Amino acid sequence: MFRTWVTAGILSLQASLSLADSLPEAVTPDHFPVPGATAVLLGRDLFFDPVLSGNRNISCATCHHPDMGSGDAVSLGIGEGGQGLGSDRRPGLSNLPPARVPRHAPALFNLGARGFTTLFHDGRVQADDDARFNIRMPEGAMLERPLPSVLAAQALMPLVSADEMAGHPGENPVADAAAAGRIRGLDGAWQILAGRVAAIPEYRRRFAWLLGPAEPVHITDIAGVIADFITFEFRSTDSRFDAFLNGNDAALSNRQLHGMNLFYNKAGCAACHSGPFQTDHDFHAIGLPPLGPGKGHGRAGYADHGRGAVTADPRDRYRFRTPSLRNVTLTAPYGHNGAYARLEDMVRHHLDPLTMLAEYTPEKARLPDFAMPASDTEALADFDEMLRIGMSVDITPVALNDREVDAILAFLEALTDPSAREGRLGAPAEVPSGLPLDPGQMVAIRGE
Repeated sequence: MFRTWVTAGILSLQASLSLADSLPEAVTPDHFPVPGATAVLLGRDLFFDPVLSGNRNISCATCHHPDMGSGDAVSLGIGEGGQGLGSDRRPGLSNLPPARVPRHAPALFNLGARGFTTLFHDGRVQADDDARFNIRMPEGAMLERPLPSVLAAQALMPLVSADEMAGHPGENPVADAAAAGRIRGLDGAWQILAGRVAAIPEYRRRFAWLLGPAEPVHITDIAGVIADFITFEFRSTDSRFDAFLNGNDAALSNRQLHGMNLFYNKAGCAACHSGPFQTDHDFHAIGLPPLGPGKGHGRAGYADHGRGAVTADPRDRYRFRTPSLRNVTLTAPYGHNGAYARLEDMVRHHLDPLTMLAEYTPEKARLPDFAMPASDTEALADFDEMLRIGMSVDITPVALNDREVDAILAFLEALTDPSAREGRLGAPAEVPSGLPLDPGQMVAIRGE
């Protein structure tokens, strides 16, 4: 027993000494803004309320649920036109969507931190001093008013996406306006949604507490309180790793210490997954297999050029934003398109991307088994597209043995905050619009 404790102590000391210059700073309260309780609770209701969707049948929480690691637990979800939650969600027969949502629903953990200034897999919403109100938005979606954060700006975009929340032309006025390019303005999709919310007495009364009784509700007010809720609900800074960074040398097991040493040294993970939230906020091409219907890029339309479609720079094709690894064991599947359902497969892909790309099969993903009008595997069968993806890879292969991979997986488990398993507040018992919550969503209610 004495020898075991001595060995553990030596390993801990060696890890601490060798990593002193490599480890990130500990997260502090200064990393986050502090939203007010009134805004957080209002934002929670709007986050779970289907009133913000064109057909009033899907909410932000449908694809970003606290009980599902702030995602939807599948590789590629069914947005507008679906019924149910997570792996139980199915296309509605009366409003069949044309395809799965082409990208994986990203986790929301810690996106309210001040360091997150670039959002979406392709970075199409980004802090930019040269942009209107200092936030660069996609073409046609320029901000009408200032917003407090990039997170609030990001919250505006799913509302006008046909596949996510708006619906398709002919189904509702929001979808028609968005399809016609009328997102902004008095007759735009955002104004239609803001008018809906303002017409609900409880929402109008609660916004009056924040804005004043004479101030009309604007879409940026809605986005602002949703961002406040996300900032509070998905703040996640109480993991074993956080305890270690704050001076508790016993917080990590020997295997986790070994994995941490590999992560920040030999394995090279921290070349991209750096900083207090394990992301450099940059874009990289790691050669993920092209699962799903794609984003309409390339000649055939089933490619996803990632950052390249935003910058129009061919060198940025197939590059995607580095995700944070906080709570990564809770946020499966992995990758911009959810190509891997298992964390170990995602780790091994980073170690040898070309081999994993060449040997990939869709069984490694988590796609509920139902037929969709658009294929999920056309790009995988296109040799030229696979070659282009392989040639874009900008990370260097690393040789690790199975024991070392297991150690890295153990360290990644140490990035889990126990509170993240269910969220802080969860779903409300009901929402002011009176619309039903998603089936199964009531399991998320906390103490109500």
